[in-house]
Amino acid sequence: MTANTNTQAVEPIDPQRAYTVLICDLVGLRFGPDGKPDPSEVRAHIEARGGRFHATALGDKAGLEQGRVHFFYQPDLSAREELIEAAGDGRYDAVIAAATFLPAETVFPLAGVRIGAGTGNMGSRSWGGGNGEGGTAVLMNTPGINSRATAQMVMKAILKVLPDLPVDRLHDRVAHGAFDTGRGLRDFPTEKLEGKTIAIIGYGNIGREVAKLARAFGMRVVIHARPRHRDWIDAEGFAYAPDLGDAAEGADVLSVHVGLGKQDAQTGRYANAGLIGTDVLSRMNKGAVLVNYDRGELVDVAALGDALDTGQVRHAAIDADLFRDASTGALSGPMLPYLDLVEKHGARLELLPHAAADTDHPSRVAGARQAVDQIFDAICRKTVTNAKGTVPEGYLSLGVTTPPGIGPVTARDLGKLTADECSELAGLCERQAQLWKALSIALPEQRGKVIAEPGEELVRLTNRFCTLAENLNLRGPYQ
Repeated sequence: MTANTNTQAVEPIDPQRAYTVLICDLVGLRFGPDGKPDPSEVRAHIEARGGRFHATALGDKAGLEQGRVHFFYQPDLSAREELIEAAGDGRYDAVIAAATFLPAETVFPLAGVRIGAGTGNMGSRSWGGGNGEGGTAVLMNTPGINSRATAQMVMKAILKVLPDLPVDRLHDRVAHGAFDTGRGLRDFPTEKLEGKTIAIIGYGNIGREVAKLARAFGMRVVIHARPRHRDWIDAEGFAYAPDLGDAAEGADVLSVHVGLGKQDAQTGRYANAGLIGTDVLSRMNKGAVLVNYDRGELVDVAALGDALDTGQVRHAAIDADLFRDASTGALSGPMLPYLDLVEKHGARLELLPHAAADTDHPSRVAGARQAVDQIFDAICRKTVTNAKGTVPEGYLSLGVTTPPGIGPVTARDLGKLTADECSELAGLCERQAQLWKALSIALPEQRGKVIAEPGEELVRLTNRFCTLAENLNLRGPYQ
């Protein structure tokens, strides 16, 4: 979604009311002159939309300028008690969050937006919890904003162990002049990614980006997803596995990207909790790599421990929330059970505090800008983009919007094509069709001559068409 660059205020809102929005996560990850993460880019965007930015908590609401949307920036809020105290009485109409977990007791009468895709941390009862089902407020997200950042971190995790060349050790020896290439290099054979199999669980925005990167490294990509995705997975040249276990069969790497799924109202358990267990891990090649940069709960930690014990899994990279109570030091969050594996398997683990997507400054800013736009739209126009769960009565859903090149191709993407772009695509197709037709009707003994003349042109036209389709965001599934 392109950031709104309008320098004029949005259409008038209720002139007798001041709307309030809590921002409880960082919206800028680069440091400013004061040595702190700088929110100025998002602040400028809010003010360009006619809003007001406050680097304080909400005090006396009666003193706010009416006819405006006021954003209160409180990125240090994190503890459950702090959030309930700050937002348990509904003083904020809406909220923007990224990694912060919003307890059910927090109240936001109008809307909530999660910067990123998954909404499992958006637990407020106002919209019915992380599923967004059954509440009276609107729950939205910003899908695709951090898809490429996350996918690149997945590949970084894989490349740390495959190929398995001990780069640091070799660097140290070379830097000290203690290596002879002719005699010593034979002692360091290594593998390559090309030809290895990666099983990707989920064909959402992140899963698809991981698949594209893995293919660029020459890996065989197998994707397990809902059956409705099969045709598009096949069309993009990936292998489709209808069964989760079949996807893991013979895999050298498994990367999971499915989200938590729905939460059971009675037990509180998510549908996909423990999805990656013994039955899946045992079907991978011995010495495989597991990457879970989705949600910590997706992996059966006891099963992972057993797989590490036997060498079935040689390395596991996990990215999940870990919270520490400031007053007691008590730890909580989905990363907690993984800590039990550290003493025995520490060297074969890489544990991140849900940082894979949240440390990318451009993605965070782009997501925050989009979230601001979604809040304005919900308040001023009663329109909803990227709704999660049910859309309350009185709101109009405008469907899903993702950044250019991320996610499915839509009718909107086709509608944006200019006449010149359509004409160029048509011309490329027509000329290619002529050349392919000539090849199709040529006799076997004539094919060499036919190829000799237009072969170079045919390949160049094919490359040009693929490049143009990529640049115009016409690659991928259609929605």
